[in-house]
Amino acid sequence: MNIHEYQAKELLSKFGIAVPAGYPALSVEEAVAAAKQLPGPLYVVKAQIHAGGRGKGKFKELGPDAKGGVRLAKSLEEVEANAKEMLGNTLVTVQTGEHGKQVNRLYVTDGVDIAKEYYLSLLVDRNSGQVAMIVSTEGGMDIEAVAHDTPERITTITIDPAQGFMPHHGRAVAFALKLTGDTNKQAQRLAKQLYEAFTALDCAMLEINPLVEDKNGNLLVLDAKMSFDSNAEFRHPEFAALRDESEEDPMEVEASKYDLAYIKLDGNIGCMVNGAGLAMATMDIIKLNGAFPANFLDVGGGASKEKVTAAFKIILSDPAVKGILVNIFGGIMRCDTIAEGIVAAAKEVDLGVPLVVRLEGTNVAEGKAILNNSGLPIVSANDLGDAAQKIVAEVKRAA
Repeated sequence: MNIHEYQAKELLSKFGIAVPAGYPALSVEEAVAAAKQLPGPLYVVKAQIHAGGRGKGKFKELGPDAKGGVRLAKSLEEVEANAKEMLGNTLVTVQTGEHGKQVNRLYVTDGVDIAKEYYLSLLVDRNSGQVAMIVSTEGGMDIEAVAHDTPERITTITIDPAQGFMPHHGRAVAFALKLTGDTNKQAQRLAKQLYEAFTALDCAMLEINPLVEDKNGNLLVLDAKMSFDSNAEFRHPEFAALRDESEEDPMEVEASKYDLAYIKLDGNIGCMVNGAGLAMATMDIIKLNGAFPANFLDVGGGASKEKVTAAFKIILSDPAVKGILVNIFGGIMRCDTIAEGIVAAAKEVDLGVPLVVRLEGTNVAEGKAILNNSGLPIVSANDLGDAAQKIVAEVKRAA
């Protein structure tokens, strides 16, 4: 689960972390009112979307010379003009893809007189099972280029969660950032605060870019991106209020209501599989046969008929889907339950595309009988290779 910058900063401030003053806005009027609450005379108007690269982004509806999604304003009039241009328009960044994302809210913050920009992030290192704190003296909009061209300027510090954050971790961060004096001490304190926030909030990722030193030698979190581990959401019911469904794919939102693992992809063959490993293998074999999957969808090991029906409807709601491959290995999941869900969903909606089903495991004979007696144009497959060949051939034939 991702949240907006202003929400992340509100959470970080509760851990004593210094952030510039700012207020969210859903309208031009609210943006101006937010600026009036700030000391000025410099303001920053920031588009709030779940994607990075906003500063270098471009708005589809505006000309190529228009400013990006992070703009400086030196008066209330400039705040108003920028808000009018940004709200309701589509911002395209390196992370959104060419379709971009519509800007529905802004964040108006106090301007900062920046002396130096740094980079600092935390994430879970799955290889070591530890928290990785990644720091660089080269913060700002070009951090991706730094990682690609000069990786030696990036330092990774790992923290064992069993031991927790220790003073030497803070000193390592300050040393990597080449800070001295009071700023060095601030960096050590900030690193500890960020680690505490990361663990207490069950974050999957926390990125500060840039972390800035102002002209007075103070370290400030100028931008923040935060995402949470979905497996820990039960510990944080308050996070539900932070979710912005307008930033998510509608089909992924619908899938989450039924506890389905669904991710939309760019292909044209819809997949419904039980088990993440089997789902990955299914997508791989589709590609091996010259086609591309339209989604990752794992219905889980103990799905009900209703859950399977919902999964099938979600796949069919994607206009890019030109064929569907169902690949089920019935262990806990029974093949007859899957078959009943497929038939129920196909009868409720206009199937309209080829459907190939491969069933194996518990109650496979009953499941195949349900499909064969459904009166629907379902193509049966003997194994995964046979299923992939058949769905690719059926899609090509229907094209």
